[in-house]
Amino acid sequence: MSKSNKGAAMSRLHQVARLARTSLAARLLAHGFYAGQDQIMLSLHDDDGQTPGQLASRLGVRPPTITKTINRLQAQGFLEKRASDTDARQAHIFLTETGQDAIRAIEKSVKKTEKQALKGFDKKDLKQLSKLLLRIEANLSDLTIIDEEAAADVEGTAEVEPEAEAEAAE
Repeated sequence: MSKSNKGAAMSRLHQVARLARTSLAARLLAHGFYAGQDQIMLSLHDDDGQTPGQLASRLGVRPPTITKTINRLQAQGFLEKRASDTDARQAHIFLTETGQDAIRAIEKSVKKTEKQALKGFDKKDLKQLSKLLLRIEANLSDLTIIDEEAAADVEGTAEVEPEAEAEAAE
């Protein structure tokens, strides 16, 4: 592979993801939502009453980020916090009636963005794309590979140093 093509696939993937987020964000803004808020809303639609920690874990973000977004959505009337029945220190987050009503607009925005992005693809293309994206996701989700590579880099560095010392001694 030539130097100019190295990283081209990741660069393209990053560009497409950015464009998809931008397109979706514009549609969501028309309904009063900012980027990222839709994911919390949809997660609660799937499993209402999660704690902020559960939401953060499920969405792969830090708890302070979730807390700020929950507070904004609560101020907009889409969510409400309720104290836990078993632990007064813990809050659970629920969609309000307004929040439930907004789910349809979010889902519609997601579908329109997906339709725009996948225009011109046939069923075979979509199946292949889905398969490839799942493989990329699996590859990137496997943190043990990253840990093994880091360990190999450290081990490789440790092996080079004694050789360098031996060469310097000659």
